[in-house]
Amino acid sequence: MTMQEKKKKIMVVEDNPMNKILMKEVLTVNGYDVTEAGSGSEAIKKVSAEMPDLILMDLNLPEMDGITATKLLKANDACKAVPVIAITASAMKGEEEKILAEGFDGYISKPIEIKKFIKDVAAYIKKD
Repeated sequence: MTMQEKKKKIMVVEDNPMNKILMKEVLTVNGYDVTEAGSGSEAIKKVSAEMPDLILMDLNLPEMDGITATKLLKANDACKAVPVIAITASAMKGEEEKILAEGFDGYISKPIEIKKFIKDVAAYIKKD
């Protein structure tokens, strides 16, 4: 496998088992290498070891919420370049701007629409 063919790695940070399974299945079927974390603090521990190409971060997580985890990731030189996309059910008007202001690189609302989700993920990954 050449470097160009290397699968892009995506970390799914989600505590809801159904959401995690759905995202993992959809991403795997579409050719991504998926790693997961169940909380913000677990994500922080795993990111430097696994160096994903993209992080999909739920906002409401146990132990440490997604916003706090993202701020810590973005403050770390080793992983601050990794795009972090907020995954949230609170898709109200004005919410996206607030989320982007917290340091996220993008925003995907739940429940995910599979085709749009894959298109969004591909677009965020191509940005590097």
